[in-house]
Order: sequence, then structure tokens, then C-alpha cells
Amino acid sequence: MNNGTKIAITGKGGVGKTTLAATLAKLYVDAGYRVIAVDADPDANLASALGLTPEKAAEITPISHLSDVIAERTGAQPGTMGGFFSLNPKVDDIPEKYWVDVGGVRLMVMGTVESGGSGCVCPESAFVRRLTQHLILDRNEVIILDMEAGIEHMGRATASAVDMFIVVLEPGRRSAQTAQTIVKLAGEIGVKHVAGVINKVVAPQEVEMLRGLLPELPILGTIGAFDSVRQADLLGVPPWETSPEYLAGAKAIWERLNSAPKG
Repeated sequence: MNNGTKIAITGKGGVGKTTLAATLAKLYVDAGYRVIAVDADPDANLASALGLTPEKAAEITPISHLSDVIAERTGAQPGTMGGFFSLNPKVDDIPEKYWVDVGGVRLMVMGTVESGGSGCVCPESAFVRRLTQHLILDRNEVIILDMEAGIEHMGRATASAVDMFIVVLEPGRRSAQTAQTIVKLAGEIGVKHVAGVINKVVAPQEVEMLRGLLPELPILGTIGAFDSVRQADLLGVPPWETSPEYLAGAKAIWERLNSAPKG
């Protein structure tokens, strides 16, 4: 994959998708790529996974909270529903103005849309959606999106332009059920490449169980269940600082991503 690689990472809450998103971003930066990491999960934790302190993370202004900018660009005040506003606002200058550099990773936090969720017909939703579209379709950096466990809100054109949707799973049927739903949604909106990463593996039979439940989902790789990852969370540092085992597993996945087909 080249500098324009676009990766979206999703899965049930708690499976480790944010940890993987942060680590893949780190690996791309270390390899010399320009990287924008996008926290598109309402339960925003990507900043802390990259190593920002809670105080520094709290200083980041989510894109959906840029009320004055959104009002200027869309022609309507955030928080309003219906009415007339631009569905194609100017956003090409937004990344450089609002990303935060974290160890070479350019972090953007999308934030929640308070007035009705990611699918609402409101100015802030239109603005966030257009910005996501711009990042995927128009930028030539590596874009890594840490997403919630649904992808239908991205829109068909944007989702189909993503090079790889990674569904992170952990051993368990609930995680597999969420993955089945995501795979189904991905097919409905034209996603070309979907693959799984099995995290927190303790025994080989756990992998075989998930492969049996999800025969249609290619598996990019597996990562073990490491106390050193939990220790990183407790210390408030990135996982690669305490867990060389986790980093090695993520790097193997990163290498497979670089050999995967595009388009």
C-alpha cells in the first residue's frame, strides 16, 4: 500500500480496536509515512491510546463542537434539525487547523453529534460526514479511522473508497455476532476489502472457534492476551512502551496490510 492508504477499524466495544488503531498509526509513522489518525468513536479514547495525558486529551476540541466554523461553512447553526444548509461545506483546510501532533501522528477527534446521532439531518452531522469524505477521497496520507461498531453512517461512496475495513474481535460469541453485522453492512454499502483481527487470544482453539463462526471473514492476524497491555492502560502510556509482545503481533498485521490489494 502507498501513502494514500485508508484503513477503518471497527468492532464491539472493549475488543481492543483503539489500541490497534493507535499502534498501526505508530508503525506507519515509524516507517516514514504521513499519518492522520481519526477518532470517530463517540467513546473517544484514541488520544490516550497514543499516549496523551487525560489533561492534554481534554484540551482537544472535537470537530463536531466547532459551532462557529460549522455555522459559517454550512449556513446553519449546529443543533438545528431540518431547514436549509449546505451538505457540501468547505472542509479542505480543517485537518491542518485542528489536528494535534502526537509523536508524529496527526490526531483528529470527530466527537459526538448531540442532536440526534451520526445519522441526524443537522449541520454538524453534515460537516463531520463531509470531512470524513474529504479525508478518505482527497488526502494522500495514511488515514486510520477508529470507528464505532457500525459503518453505515459513512455513506456508500466514502466506505467503498476505504482500502481495508478491519473488524477487531475477541474470543466470544457476542464479538462474533457484532462482526457478522459489520460484515453484512459492509457488503450492503460496497466495501471491497474486509478482514478480521482476533485480539486477546489465550488458546489456539479460540481462534478456530471464531473462524468457524465467521468463515466468510479473512483473518489478517491474531494477537495474544497480554497483561503488559493492561499495564500500559494503567500507567497511561502507549501499549508499545510496555508490551513488545503486543507490538510484534501488531507489526505482523501491519506487514500483511502493506501486501494487501488496493481498490
